[in-house]
Amino acid sequence: MGLGVSAIGQGLLWATLGIGLFLTFRILDFPDMTVEGTFPMGAATCVAAINHGIDPFWATIMAIGVGMLCGLVTGLLYTKGKIPILLAGILVMTAAYSIDLRIMGRANLTLLNKPTLLKTAFLKSLPEYFDSIVLGMIVIAIVTIALVYFLQTDLGQAFIATGDNEKMARSLGIKTDNMQIMGLMISNGLIGLGGALVAQNNGYADVNMGIGIIVIALASIIIGEVAFGELTMNQRLVAVTLGSILYRFVLLVVLRLGFNTNDLQLLSAIVLAFCMMLPVFQKMFNIKHIIKRGVTSHD
Repeated sequence: MGLGVSAIGQGLLWATLGIGLFLTFRILDFPDMTVEGTFPMGAATCVAAINHGIDPFWATIMAIGVGMLCGLVTGLLYTKGKIPILLAGILVMTAAYSIDLRIMGRANLTLLNKPTLLKTAFLKSLPEYFDSIVLGMIVIAIVTIALVYFLQTDLGQAFIATGDNEKMARSLGIKTDNMQIMGLMISNGLIGLGGALVAQNNGYADVNMGIGIIVIALASIIIGEVAFGELTMNQRLVAVTLGSILYRFVLLVVLRLGFNTNDLQLLSAIVLAFCMMLPVFQKMFNIKHIIKRGVTSHD
């Protein structure tokens, strides 16, 4: 029971990564490697700020700010510097490592005996692991509602149009460079938020905690899409959160089967690869037809 509740809480806290990457990976249609630098930077900023006596709420806001700054730099390198998006993200990700060391003054920093969002009076009064669930639900609800509203505005529609067909969007007078920079800033702001939340939940920040983050974020997106099929844009945002929770349960099952925790990154990659290849397997083995025939014959 405790492990299941913990998995839900972890899934909700990590869902901000999936939602953040969804904006660039699915809407803008390009891979953003910046996230592997933004996540630990958000964590480092938040933990360092709390250690310097700043309120956890404002420390979390600061993490969002540095995340948006990382996205801005990547966006400028890509749109103005004409550096390929993959390389631009890698450059910022690499630079972020040194900046994190500057921010924390060391490779890792703890929150031992320090206040966090999870240690507020209300959340501390909840049963074990429920604090992360409640905090995660509040954050995800705010983020999802804000994005749903944003994507329905003229600016949001221009952002979506840029991802659908950049040349067409430009012909309609949309400043596609600005849309891409904005998308990268919002995306990495959410990634920075995720880093801050996870760091407060774990009780520490580490310069290496961004390794493999993009795989975890992608897993939330892909699992949500595979599990729930064809959805509207708003429904897909919700599916990312559910995908993040399902991903945590998949990892929980795998660990219960006796696999070593050191294999988590390998297992994450395998799970993601399987989910991405599932449509190929369905076509190869005609799974939908077999299921449909089985249901019909049962009736």
